[in-house]
Amino acid sequence: MALDQSFVGRTYPPSRPYEVGREKIREFAEAIGDTHPAYTDPEAARALGHAEVIAPPTFVFSISFDEAQRVVRDPKLGLDYARVVHRDQKFAYTRPVMAGDLLSVTSTIESIKSLAGNEVLEIRGEVTDAEGSPVVTVHTKLVARAVEGE
Repeated sequence: MALDQSFVGRTYPPSRPYEVGREKIREFAEAIGDTHPAYTDPEAARALGHAEVIAPPTFVFSISFDEAQRVVRDPKLGLDYARVVHRDQKFAYTRPVMAGDLLSVTSTIESIKSLAGNEVLEIRGEVTDAEGSPVVTVHTKLVARAVEGE
């Protein structure tokens, strides 16, 4: 079943705020094997001009993907999540994420396309801080694989 094209342009309410902590940043950097000192040492971060330790660029994936999940699990959209694969992720930063940030994500369905029986869904997540200032835009592309025989 094709996805409902009327959802293109639909924006979902902002997520509840997520507080970025030093320990979460350290754990994430360790998990991905990135040893840059600005991720764990406040002095190293300050030497680079940051007020606090900063997060690796892909750190926001988890909070933005959680919000993308809210979009794709919207029953009115008509997406069979069992057929979904993650195709692409892009980040466009206004500034680095740093410890102490209180971030929210507002997701918008950018496009829905049918390609060779598959449905391609593009979601834009606008990540803002507590003041509503932009931090990063996350572009997520998901593919709902075609059902065999359709």
